[in-house]
Amino acid sequence: MSIRIVPQDQLAGQNDKSSTLGAIPPLLFANLKSLYSNRAERLRQLAENHPLEDYLDFAAAVVEAQQKVLHDHPLQQDLAFLLENKGERPPLDVSVFPRDPHWHTLLRALIEELKPGADGQVLSTLENLEKMSAQEWETLASALLNQQFSEEDNDKAPFVWAALSLYWAQMATSLPGKARAELGEHRQFCPVCGSIPVSGVVQLGTTSGLRYLHCNLCETEWHMVRVKCSNCEQAGKLNYWSLDDENSAIKTESCDDCGTYLKLLYQEKDHRVEAVADDLASLVLDIKMEEEGFARSSINPFLFPNSNI
Repeated sequence: MSIRIVPQDQLAGQNDKSSTLGAIPPLLFANLKSLYSNRAERLRQLAENHPLEDYLDFAAAVVEAQQKVLHDHPLQQDLAFLLENKGERPPLDVSVFPRDPHWHTLLRALIEELKPGADGQVLSTLENLEKMSAQEWETLASALLNQQFSEEDNDKAPFVWAALSLYWAQMATSLPGKARAELGEHRQFCPVCGSIPVSGVVQLGTTSGLRYLHCNLCETEWHMVRVKCSNCEQAGKLNYWSLDDENSAIKTESCDDCGTYLKLLYQEKDHRVEAVADDLASLVLDIKMEEEGFARSSINPFLFPNSNI
């Protein structure tokens, strides 16, 4: 990986090029005190008079439940051992990390939080999910984390992913090390958990003008240089699309080399844009890109392939 998390003492006194690539922060960890409340507020804003109003409100309800469950069920686990790995894998790599039953606790709590306000298909899905065994939950989680989606199970996917994401976000923000940028490529995967982005955010503030990819699982953001495909890292055949004009706060970056696209959200155009909420609310842009022959290189936690919620 070209961004690694290492024990803090390994950074001391290192002046070679492999230890740092300028003053750009390699990673921005989520602020869990405000992440879910801000996301839910943005979803509610975007839902007003939107063609997808009901679904955006549904997503907001799930995010609000995540906020409540986060408060009631904090992670109590020492993660220092994760940084002892000398290999190249991210410390919370979804493909090999042994999941703790803590995420089961989070899922049960999410179901309990959501059921009173649910009806119709959503209530039926929650009740069916509640009846499943822990092993069935694990099987579904493994399939989702390995991007093996099925129409049969995808109605449950947003709830299972909400619990998994909350679990991984709790772990990511508890890692005791620091990020280090190294020479290298392959930045299309999250350096913390190895998952893929939901969208890219061109920032304001101390990181103004820099692009960070927002992980769709652990909520970490990692730096990715602009004018370079976030999927294949080629730079020669990129195009930018929007539904409004060049001043739009939401654009897609498409790559003719790999045939994929990723949404980019520009905070300088609208400081309220949020990685998950604005990506979900701009579904019409995804339809446009598919009509142009491009495939999405990211996954929104409320927009799994073949989802039938």
